[in-house]
Amino acid sequence: MDHSANASGLLEGSDIGSQKERVVTEEEWLQKWEVGNIGFHKEQGHPLLQKYLDVLLNGKSGLRIFFPLCGKAVEMKWLADMGHNVVGVEVSEQALKDFFSEHSLPYCEEPVPEISGGKMFQSTSGNISLYCCSIYDLSSSIVGKFDGVWDRGALVAVNPCDRQRYASLMINLMEKNSSYLLVTVSYDPNKHKGPPFYVPESEIKSLFGSCCEIQCLEKVDDFSERRKQWGLDYFLEVLYMLKFVA
Repeated sequence: MDHSANASGLLEGSDIGSQKERVVTEEEWLQKWEVGNIGFHKEQGHPLLQKYLDVLLNGKSGLRIFFPLCGKAVEMKWLADMGHNVVGVEVSEQALKDFFSEHSLPYCEEPVPEISGGKMFQSTSGNISLYCCSIYDLSSSIVGKFDGVWDRGALVAVNPCDRQRYASLMINLMEKNSSYLLVTVSYDPNKHKGPPFYVPESEIKSLFGSCCEIQCLEKVDDFSERRKQWGLDYFLEVLYMLKFVA
């Protein structure tokens, strides 16, 4: 673990290797869902959200919480059951339909007039609204603003060349005094092409530092046989809290 920490520290501030030019197309993501190549999905939910949920909610009820690139994240159901309003966006219609069917949640489907080909799947209870479109098609005029974000697998999935665009959108969607829990990954980017992509802390500060207080909450050793097969010798998940100050 010491080696992991040291290695990630050495990379901090260096460039992100060959990943800078890497582009994953929408079609490639759709294909992953079609063939079930979704090793990133956590059926039991993410332990870091369970551990830091109180930090995200800050004792408040009835929050609007955004899940960028949501897939079929089970945490959307958890938060809705607690009385929060959940909004997600995902390019795969299959992922969204799987979410509702796997939780036996009735829903309705409707077009989104502002987005060509866009659809919204909404639970009949009304507290889960999932948009099927590119995240870059969204705006605050369409989805409103949010009190909280759970970003686990979104920033690290965005093509490195699109990070500034992604961050600008997220900043636009946040209310003042909102909380943004962000999970990134740290490993040697010269040994794996991604996704998930390596995002150094220096880049998070560059993307969000002008409007947020940024705090690293925890680094977790998440090395596994799967990551070893990628050619890696360490892999960390890094959790940040971004606080949008008034």
